Amino acid sequence: MDNQTLRETSERIDELLDELAQSAVPAVMERVEELLRDVMSMYGAGLDRALEIARDAGGDALVRQVADDEVIGNLLVLHGLHPVDVQTRVQAALDQVRPYLGSHAGGVELLGVDAEGVAHLKLEGSCDGCASSALTVQNAIEDAILVAAPDVVAVEAEGMVDPGPALLQIQPFRSREESAEHASSAWQHLDLDVPPRTLAQVPLGGALLAVANLDGTLVAYLDRCPVCGEELSRGSLAADVLTCGCGQGFDARRAGRATDDSGVSPMVPVPLLPEHGGWKAAVPQGAVA
Repeated sequence: MDNQTLRETSERIDELLDELAQSAVPAVMERVEELLRDVMSMYGAGLDRALEIARDAGGDALVRQVADDEVIGNLLVLHGLHPVDVQTRVQAALDQVRPYLGSHAGGVELLGVDAEGVAHLKLEGSCDGCASSALTVQNAIEDAILVAAPDVVAVEAEGMVDPGPALLQIQPFRSREESAEHASSAWQHLDLDVPPRTLAQVPLGGALLAVANLDGTLVAYLDRCPVCGEELSRGSLAADVLTCGCGQGFDARRAGRATDDSGVSPMVPVPLLPEHGGWKAAVPQGAVA
């Protein structure tokens, strides 16, 4: 069972319990809930014992390795057995996406996780007000936290551009259940082979991406020039500048903004993050190349 199947199974259990609560007599529902508590207790005890065996066999390092598995980690969180506290897991998730945020001239700071399970973040320097880039930054952070810390119920992020007035103010992110649904439909796995200093067209669902390798850093954009509408992947890449066939240049490292002062719209960035030796990307909803 992979992590997505686990989420779907959990959602299905919730649906069945809701249906039973509406149709079953109270006495029956009480017995169902008692049964579930006993089953959860039994599996929790088994997981606890498995961690003890792992610790005896390989110490804390082996326990951490087991807990780093997404499926096992989610189950450990469910039973309150995860060996790493939630704040440390959220910080590790942010460290994972920090190189991606750098391409948007931004940073992120974890202010803390409160007793209600809400992670409080502070975003800085997000893309000079580019709405599409701000959205991809939010999606990347949200997905990373969802995977690493499913016990976080919401993320509140205050954003600011420095210097200048506050420009990005993200409302509380979706709930964990809504985030899981969004992540399962938006994020897709990619196998990429793009050599350094080259540009490639990569299909993803119904969209096409222009993926650039900036000396080891991969960045992705919708494969459509905001000026002429042609495919960006047909253009050229020199250093960090992607130049479309129409002659317009864009800074591929800094969220796709135009390299001149013409005021044209930037390229549309697409979140691209490492995943189990490969990559995953999320195309903005409704976007086609």
